[in-house]
Amino acid sequence: MTTHFTEFDACVDWILQQVGSHIVAATPLGLGKPNGLLNALYRRVKSDPGLHLKVYTALSLARPKPASDLEERFLQPFIDRHFGADYPDLDWVADLQADAMPDNVEIHEFYVQSGVWMRKPAMQRGYTSINYTHVSQVVSEAQVNLLLQLVAERPGETGPRYSLSCNPDVTFDAIELSQKRPLVVGVSHADLPFMPHDAEVGEGFFDGMVDGSASPHQLFALPREPVTPAEFALGLHASSLVRDGGTLQIGIGALSDALVHACLLRHSDNDAYRQALDALRPSPEQQRVVERWGGRGTFEIGLYGASEMIMDGFMHLVRGGVLRRQVFPHLGVERLRASGQMGDEADHETLERLLAVGGLELPLHVAELNRLKKLGLIAPECHLDHGYLVFEDGTRVDAELASPAERRVMAKHMAGRSLQGGLYLQGAFFLGTKLLYQWLRELPEAQRQGIGMTRVTHINDLPTGGTALAVVQRRNARFFNTCMMQTLLGAAVSDALENGQVVSGVGGQYNFVAMAHRLADGRSVIMLRAARETAKGAQSNIVWNYGHTTIPRHLRDLVVTEYGVADLKGRSDEECIQALLQVADSRFQQALLDQARAAGKIDPAWEIPEHARNNTPQRLSAALAQIGDGNAFPRFPFGSDLDATELHLAVALKGLKARATTLGGKLSLLKPLLKGGDGPAVQAALARMELQQPQDFKQRVIARLIAGVVAESP
Repeated sequence: MTTHFTEFDACVDWILQQVGSHIVAATPLGLGKPNGLLNALYRRVKSDPGLHLKVYTALSLARPKPASDLEERFLQPFIDRHFGADYPDLDWVADLQADAMPDNVEIHEFYVQSGVWMRKPAMQRGYTSINYTHVSQVVSEAQVNLLLQLVAERPGETGPRYSLSCNPDVTFDAIELSQKRPLVVGVSHADLPFMPHDAEVGEGFFDGMVDGSASPHQLFALPREPVTPAEFALGLHASSLVRDGGTLQIGIGALSDALVHACLLRHSDNDAYRQALDALRPSPEQQRVVERWGGRGTFEIGLYGASEMIMDGFMHLVRGGVLRRQVFPHLGVERLRASGQMGDEADHETLERLLAVGGLELPLHVAELNRLKKLGLIAPECHLDHGYLVFEDGTRVDAELASPAERRVMAKHMAGRSLQGGLYLQGAFFLGTKLLYQWLRELPEAQRQGIGMTRVTHINDLPTGGTALAVVQRRNARFFNTCMMQTLLGAAVSDALENGQVVSGVGGQYNFVAMAHRLADGRSVIMLRAARETAKGAQSNIVWNYGHTTIPRHLRDLVVTEYGVADLKGRSDEECIQALLQVADSRFQQALLDQARAAGKIDPAWEIPEHARNNTPQRLSAALAQIGDGNAFPRFPFGSDLDATELHLAVALKGLKARATTLGGKLSLLKPLLKGGDGPAVQAALARMELQQPQDFKQRVIARLIAGVVAESP
């Protein structure tokens, strides 16, 4: 029986009574954390040395913290508006950042916010490197005795209904693998979208339930990011690797946004899409790869999404008519659909085709009949009666279906019936913008039923017992992931630096790369910017070698930069080096080639081909600017959470920060400081920064500098 609470502290009292003084807790990554309850538990343990708390989790989301007065003036009003001034940040996050964790608390995360925890000793020491699909095993072996999760609630006919919503990813497996079932406590949140299918559980699933309406707060929503011309170019190249009728997995960030934008352009304005691709001048080798594995046409069949993370990109692809291929939980049906022998509706030949591919178990039994009913291929009124199949009109045939006449009767009753219960999108967790959460909440029920939130072991791997079905459902799969650096020999660096400092985590990247190699028509696609800008100038992200790798070179596959596609699968070391040099930034190609020559890994006579010698940011910007009316690639392709004044300020302040990192840049700021600026845009910017009436000399200098850089910015 579930015990209900309206206060977090009362729930903590009850938890301690149930599990004792030594608490080993697990709580989901990202959005699924019940921060209010976690903070109440953490504060109780922190104040009592007789208690001990160990937490297994990942991606403890935290609002950004301004690092200076200038940042605070710009960021704090946005933070309060976007996240909510009362958003309950996790208390342990602040203590980890200050390296001030109490001795009786341990926090172990297997994935962290990218770049946030660099040189933070407490988090770096507590980081646990695990493949996402192995987390439930680690949690169960740690003898977790408490599981805490944010849940969605809606009224039902006999009582409340609950959904694990954004995070069914690890919960079920962790419980099932545990020797002793942990205490399971949910906290309801009124704004969390209610997701059906595997994510829905009964009230009895929870030992305790806290009514979250007593402490309301906004859901943690990610701000929408800008996309640069180089990222748009990368997205265009990557989108040409997607096969119509295939399967899509993507992550999050500007590169993924660029890929989604390019897929939408490919579908909605194919002429402009082809013009943009041609303007980027893909190599002859890339064109062969696209012809063999991808495409440039519209998505006539559509795509199916199978991704550990559901983010805004999938919403945009659904809205744009790209993500619409449905999969069904029946191997025979999927085999027919994959071969083009069945659409969304059965015909008079469907039964014989199912029998031909081994898609029916004869004689028909109750379980098989129920499967056909769930698929919509048999009327709900059909039933079995002592070895006979009885149709809705009273017709009876032997369940063996041994004779052609019997099969014709069943085929007649199947013909014209539409398939039901298909899924166009499956994921293990979701995280995104306010728009994504609103979309999920407001989906018509029929469309909501097409999304299946499920276990990460069902998404990031080929599930045991269902491998054959998963393989045919995930046909022509393209698994898109990003990395920080790529070695010329084919290894990818995605999660940490060579000194051991963790930037993010491996998460599910290795899972998807390995799965791509198991699928005959699947491909892993690693995306990265060929170069990055630093305080020391431009640096190449394609390197000769590196002291840490996330994806080993023996799993090398497709690599995409803003300059094109490199196909590394099954290629020799020399061929890999040659392919990657052709998609590297031209400012670094010769130095990289010299390193390969020095190592004896490339023919000394080989040179960079002519078509790859002008891989520069300037060429990309010029190529994209000539497409359509010049607005085909907007800086914020899916809108911005900043208003017009804030967008103008953001550009100006970013430039100001970049210039302030070098002596020459600092000297260049003398001009806007001395010149200042005026006009409506400048006055709006100063008002937004609360500097229209500076109070002292420092504020007057800052106000004049801002006026100058805003006046300079377009």
